[in-house]
Amino acid sequence: MNWFARKGYLQGVFWIVLVCLISNLNDILMRLAGTRLPSMQISFFRFFFAFLTLIPFVIVRGKEAFVTAQPGFHFLRAVLGFGAVAFWCTGVSKAPLAVVSTIALTVPIFVLPMASLFLKEHVVWQRTAATLAGFAGILIIIKGTAGETSLLNSLYHLDNGSIFLIAAAILFALSDILNKKMVHQESSLTMLFYFAAGTSLFGILPAIFVWTTPTLTELLYLFCLGAGGNLILYFLLKAFAATDVSALAPYRYVELIFATFFGYILFQEIPTDITLIGAAIIIPSTFAIAYYETRQQKKQA
Repeated sequence: MNWFARKGYLQGVFWIVLVCLISNLNDILMRLAGTRLPSMQISFFRFFFAFLTLIPFVIVRGKEAFVTAQPGFHFLRAVLGFGAVAFWCTGVSKAPLAVVSTIALTVPIFVLPMASLFLKEHVVWQRTAATLAGFAGILIIIKGTAGETSLLNSLYHLDNGSIFLIAAAILFALSDILNKKMVHQESSLTMLFYFAAGTSLFGILPAIFVWTTPTLTELLYLFCLGAGGNLILYFLLKAFAATDVSALAPYRYVELIFATFFGYILFQEIPTDITLIGAAIIIPSTFAIAYYETRQQKKQA
């Protein structure tokens, strides 16, 4: 069997790292488009172009792409997805890229208890410890970014952009749980199609009220944003089909590495000492859980 088609811990890690990479690229596109276009319009086009890029695959698959036994869950996914991306677009347009990437890393903190509560996954202490260690690294970065003397002051003085981003992170975590719950009963194309169609419908009205005609360059950004959104969800579904969602939670922190690289290359943003200290906590915690999960998989083989 092809390695990429197998189920297993390493396959799950591979797909979740791709999620982190494409997610960072999409954040960059949102920032570029958001210099002139309203957040709600960016959200709509992101979903609309995601829908358009799926049509050829739906035509090839035929009626099978529309078959679902869980229409209610698809509706809920669309509601959560639209809310998450709308909040995220708003936050990206208001907050520095370093803050955006840092808050993106809070998703695993919300995912871990949700996986235990809603999916009844057995969350071992090693996963919890690795995720909490990563969260400690994030708190250090937040403190340095806000420039306050204490962590409580840093959290209290979060700007509006950060508040939108945190709200989005909670909705993304709920979406992750719902995706994991559905992925073994629905095809990836069916899940992608209903998500893109539903979120596009939700986005039309808000976009009309703030409409600004995009330039050709902005349309290119938005098209890539939509295609990237499909890739993120597809890779996420592959990851969740391969292994437990709680096992993958610490790997969301890999996004910090990509964010630091792209921030420096594209925006000349040099990581502060505080950011590097936080990363020095986050990265080892990720490798520690990788080592543990690999050993567990070998024992079970």
